[in-house]
Amino acid sequence: MTASLPRQTEAPDTRERPAESPGHKARRRALTLLIIGLLIGVPAGYLVISAAQSRDSGKAKEAKYSATGLSAGWPSKVQRRLYQVNVPHPADQIAYYETNNWKTSRLYVQFRTTVAGLDSYLQALGMRRDDLKPDDLPISGRDQKITGWDFTGSGPWSGFTCKQKNPAPSQDVVVNMSDPTYPMVYVVSRTVP
Repeated sequence: MTASLPRQTEAPDTRERPAESPGHKARRRALTLLIIGLLIGVPAGYLVISAAQSRDSGKAKEAKYSATGLSAGWPSKVQRRLYQVNVPHPADQIAYYETNNWKTSRLYVQFRTTVAGLDSYLQALGMRRDDLKPDDLPISGRDQKITGWDFTGSGPWSGFTCKQKNPAPSQDVVVNMSDPTYPMVYVVSRTVP
């Protein structure tokens, strides 16, 4: 006896497909090209947009950190807290500049405020207006050159140095009272990491 092999059944639909019409073939190819284009184009477009945004962000940061001299505006909250420079409200003509190196970090800040604002600023340092020494300009010539400050104009000028133990920042403060209603304050806050 010979074993019979199982027979393979024919596929249920063995009819030949009709030839594809040229119009249908063109639509199918166009749809395939569109899908491939979208699969490649959408991620590529996203990468281009993302790269442009990243590049713009980098340029803004580069401009900020390569700035030399004072930049108009408020120092960040982190800078104000780190250097303990409490710019009072109200204040205007605010500008700042930060330098960092392995030895000393400095924040230069200038602002114009009211008499009450000056008192508030000095009180935050544990000082009073009586502590301002007439014609005392503790901000060094080097620091004046970096910021472009010139303390030779109309005054009266007064200042003091508020020294603190490291790592707390020490501050050199100069106040111009040429307009007694709106004194101009110049601060150099130094911290040693």
